[in-house]
Amino acid sequence: MPPDLTLGIDGGGTGCRARIRDGAGQVRGEAQGGPANIYQDFNGALATILITAQAAADKAGVALAELRAGLGLAGATGPEQCRRVLSAGLPFAGLRVESDGFTACLGAHGGQDGGIVIAGTGSAGLALVAGQRINMGGHGFMLGDQGSGAVMGRELLRCALLAHDGLMPASDLTRAVMAEFSDSPGRMIEWSRSAVSRDYARFAPQAFVAAQAGDAVGRAIVTQAATGLAAIARQLLMAGAPRLSLIGGLAGAFLPYLPAAMTQALQPALADAVDGAIMMAQQPALAPA
Repeated sequence: MPPDLTLGIDGGGTGCRARIRDGAGQVRGEAQGGPANIYQDFNGALATILITAQAAADKAGVALAELRAGLGLAGATGPEQCRRVLSAGLPFAGLRVESDGFTACLGAHGGQDGGIVIAGTGSAGLALVAGQRINMGGHGFMLGDQGSGAVMGRELLRCALLAHDGLMPASDLTRAVMAEFSDSPGRMIEWSRSAVSRDYARFAPQAFVAAQAGDAVGRAIVTQAATGLAAIARQLLMAGAPRLSLIGGLAGAFLPYLPAAMTQALQPALADAVDGAIMMAQQPALAPA
């Protein structure tokens, strides 16, 4: 067995990524899988994690039992959720579990102090400052996640319904969204009964395209989301984060809409959340803020 093999997992609402590095930092295997949000589907997320980890291990030519693992998971919002994963009997030689935001922050700043603002299916802010963890937002799709693709999509569907009923001005964007449901509020409502955050988030790119084209509804939704992200960034900087990175699948799309004070503070991430999970597995635990 190659020495010091470490597995990193980044399990999010839209996909799971696995990577194995050896003690010299060389990649020995990588794989990608489906959604792995333990809040939305705990058993399904664990199954996806194991399938994805096994695929990476097969490429590395090792068994899962030979790997120490770091898991950064969407839905791991507190100690109770992390303990639940730790108690699930996953077949690794060693295991640490944290939120995907924590591992993303470790990766973004190479394990050093800094902060991140996540703009993806969900949103959150997190900073590591002098050995302490500072959390902002990230309270989930129903009560938080301002600036996330899921909340943007939910707001877009809400506006489409209001416009359809004549309760606000319609636009090309609201009409296009209603057309996806055959102009039927009933169909949209029925869809919403089983929709999860990633289902709403798939509408967010339409808002960006429409905003760029001058659509009033699209621009309002994007601007509101950007304001939410900027508020998170401002709080992290005030808390002492010496570096700040904007990450997530929507990060690039938001850049034209962010205030100058935020964009001037941004620096590129040094590494991704998968490498952050590897770093976490190799380090002692940090105390919560």
